[in-house]
Amino acid sequence: MAVARTRSVALVGVTGRSVEIEADVGNGLAGIHLIGLPDTALSEARDRVRSAVVNSTYPWPDARIIVSLFPASLPKRGSQFDLAIAVAILGAAGVVPAERIAEPFFLGELGLDGRIRPVRGVLPSVLGAAKHGDATVIVPSANSAEAALVPDVKVIPVGSLRQLVEWLRKGDEVPEPQVDEGLEASTVTTDPAVDLADVVGQPVARRALEVCAAGGHNLWMLGPPGTGKTMLAERLPTLLPDLELDHALEVTAIHSVAGVLPPNAPMMSRPPFVSPHHTATAAAIIGGGSTIVRPGAVSLAHRGVLFMDEAPEFPRHVLDALRQPLESGRVTVSRSAGSVTFPARFMLVLAANPCPCAQAEDQGENCRCSPTVRRRYLGRLSGPLLDRVDMKVTVVRASRRELMADRQFTESSATVAERVLAARERAAKRLAGTPWRTNAEIPSSFLHSDYRPSPEAMKPMTSCLDSGTLTARGLDRAVRVSWTLADLADKDRPEEDETTAALHFWLGVTS
Repeated sequence: MAVARTRSVALVGVTGRSVEIEADVGNGLAGIHLIGLPDTALSEARDRVRSAVVNSTYPWPDARIIVSLFPASLPKRGSQFDLAIAVAILGAAGVVPAERIAEPFFLGELGLDGRIRPVRGVLPSVLGAAKHGDATVIVPSANSAEAALVPDVKVIPVGSLRQLVEWLRKGDEVPEPQVDEGLEASTVTTDPAVDLADVVGQPVARRALEVCAAGGHNLWMLGPPGTGKTMLAERLPTLLPDLELDHALEVTAIHSVAGVLPPNAPMMSRPPFVSPHHTATAAAIIGGGSTIVRPGAVSLAHRGVLFMDEAPEFPRHVLDALRQPLESGRVTVSRSAGSVTFPARFMLVLAANPCPCAQAEDQGENCRCSPTVRRRYLGRLSGPLLDRVDMKVTVVRASRRELMADRQFTESSATVAERVLAARERAAKRLAGTPWRTNAEIPSSFLHSDYRPSPEAMKPMTSCLDSGTLTARGLDRAVRVSWTLADLADKDRPEEDETTAALHFWLGVTS
């Protein structure tokens, strides 16, 4: 009997941290003791591990077993430590060579019959293991495609504890993870029937959607029901380009931790689209949890779109909670056990009716809402929140003649997406050597130095700033939009036409 060591990974948010697991099998009252801040799910691993070892036909040590998880100050949560604990105990009992389990990382939950079940957060866990150099990671077979996305890591998939022990004993070859090329390249796509050409009668709103997609800007649409606000928002992802590799890994890691990663798409290469219901709580939107902190809607929409339909129906404190992640691109969830930071750089799309009864303003005889009721209803969208929205569009109901006339000017999503991609490539070339990818990410300090438009182009904005109709934050938002308009127009710098159009979008235009 001796001490054996192996390694696993603990998740803190979407960051994997190495955990050393030591098992000591020695004299004393028979039993297994876990130390190192385990949670309830991890404490229950004692029974799962014992049943899995016995049902895999290996002897269970009739001795005092102590399992230590280092660092002891780091809280350990979840069942992904089951496999590492079982291997460490078998190594200390002499069932497997202790030297063969010292370097690899073991991830997986054990079934009572010895099967190795899939777990959440395999991608960020393997990314955490990869920080230690040439790592070998043993994962459940069901997670092998996800784990294989990390380069320079040897991934060994196993389906049962018995298969793993025989490999550790004899060195037999374990099958390499079979990653279907079509599966690895699969994407979470929108419905192919969803196309921007479906939206007619709203040319200004379609143009605003194109500008948002090209620059990563936020959008607010105000108008009565039936004008196409939801249709427009649902078609925004069809205009966005595929995620770059580093962004795709970020998005995939978040969805893996949340347990919502599609089984047929280990790599999420398309921008996500998240549309929470207006009854969602602040924890559902921002993230939270009593024991294990899970990412919320703002993080699930990272590098994608967060659409809040019927925005005034959301509680005001939930809406105001969006202000910090909109500004910083990340959200910190604090609990008694500690704080966890999730990335949250998303495009916010808000849609709202003009009043609670949702009647058009030009049909006032059917609306029973007083001006006070209207102000109170739209007042749930606070000024500081709307100040962080780059573009505002008021959509109105189109007549039959306008609908028929606009059909000849509608464009498909593929056509608009080509212009969006060209504009993003132009912005990326200009921002080369910086950590920013879109105009919406440019900090204020650079907007007024390296990326400040000419004095002639800034005249419309400075005039509104002097009159008080434009705030300093609104000025920054409008300047960013003007750069996107210049990219779409294939111009080197924004001119007065672009700054004027950006100012109109910020102040609110009518479609």
